[in-house]
Amino acid sequence: MKHATAPALATIGPLLAEIRRRPGMVERKVGVFYRRGRAFLHFHEDAAGMFADLCFKDWVRFGLATAAERDGFLTALDAALATP
Repeated sequence: MKHATAPALATIGPLLAEIRRRPGMVERKVGVFYRRGRAFLHFHEDAAGMFADLCFKDWVRFGLATAAERDGFLTALDAALATP
């Protein structure tokens, strides 16, 4: 599974806009976010669709194909951001 390309990231533009509204994250390049100087969130694409990899203590992969999956991902993102 490869990292998401710019055209693939364009398909999740509204989700990226939601992510960018959250404090404490730095987007070093489009779709690659850091928190406290460490890699925190990035995206992958393959034939099955788009996926987000979010770092808690370990990396956790989230599917982004449906609205429910995207909502679940944003909930997990908020939980990760709430941890010190």
